Amino acid sequence: MIAFLTKRLMHALLVMFVISVIAFAIQDHLGDPIQQMVGQSVPESERAALRHQLGLDAPFHVQYLRFAGNALQGDFGYSYFYREPALEVIARHLPATLELVFGATLLIVLLSVPIGVYSAIRPRSLLSRFFMGVSIVGISIPVFLTAIILIQIFSIGVTVTLFPESSAWGGWLNAALSTRGSMPSFGRGQDLVHVVGHWDTNLASLGGLKHLVLPSIALASIMLPLFIRLIRAEMMEVLQSEYVKFARAKGIAPRRIHFLHALKNTMLPVITVGGVQIGTMVAYTILTETVFQWPGLGLMFLDAIHRADIPLIVAYLMIVGVIFVITNTLVDLIYGLVNPTVKLTGKPA
Repeated sequence: MIAFLTKRLMHALLVMFVISVIAFAIQDHLGDPIQQMVGQSVPESERAALRHQLGLDAPFHVQYLRFAGNALQGDFGYSYFYREPALEVIARHLPATLELVFGATLLIVLLSVPIGVYSAIRPRSLLSRFFMGVSIVGISIPVFLTAIILIQIFSIGVTVTLFPESSAWGGWLNAALSTRGSMPSFGRGQDLVHVVGHWDTNLASLGGLKHLVLPSIALASIMLPLFIRLIRAEMMEVLQSEYVKFARAKGIAPRRIHFLHALKNTMLPVITVGGVQIGTMVAYTILTETVFQWPGLGLMFLDAIHRADIPLIVAYLMIVGVIFVITNTLVDLIYGLVNPTVKLTGKPA
């Protein structure tokens, strides 16, 4: 275990180094931060003085070495726009993104496992075919369009007039299909509960949870169809294996075979893919947070690009890299717990 964690730490340092070099290499193509910080009337001499004060006129290697030395001490620089440490800005926006990813992950787990298992057990049923059809549609629709549709239906509301009002069931069916705009679709609301530090949570109040519902559904719509189809495919393959046929021949109850023997082996590849995809959702929050104006890392990152806030952009990319490394490490540890035959160090037993 110690050897595995040491190896992961070395990988993490390599990933952070590559990310920081790439971020610094593209900073000249993101715009001029001085132009964003000062007005048009400021003379060029003052702009040059400010550029020299911030060290932006130094060669690339000098800027990078200065940043790397400070980063090793926990200093990722000051945001040009917020005029405060970049890590402070990220710490203020990070809880919103983590809660959004948590809400989407919870929906994915609660829906994909039972739907995927049911679709594998009864692949020819009408309900299974419906789930597979909906999953194809879900994969095809981009997240921003899903978010707009959710806002239109559940926040703005829709009125359905598909059936003639004069018919026996027309009025009732139209009323049943129509929706009222009752779900909030903007920001995190005012019902946040302070936990500690910069962490104000939506999870501790009903009003906060209402603001979290639509963004979580929109973000979950990216991965939910993928996990449903993955669980279904893996489950169907496991159900055709020899040990499952042997368990059936012994007369073991079908529920025990499905949920104890088959599902356990089905989840091994799902855990591997799931860890990577959950880390990817942190990046996908950019579109979701933009549509819902959710004040998380994604929205902050877009604003930083528009303002050419280089220290904040570099700090964001490195924090996301750390999240990916931690997520993949936890996935490997969980994989080892689920399947004890896997050796994390890669050495033979």
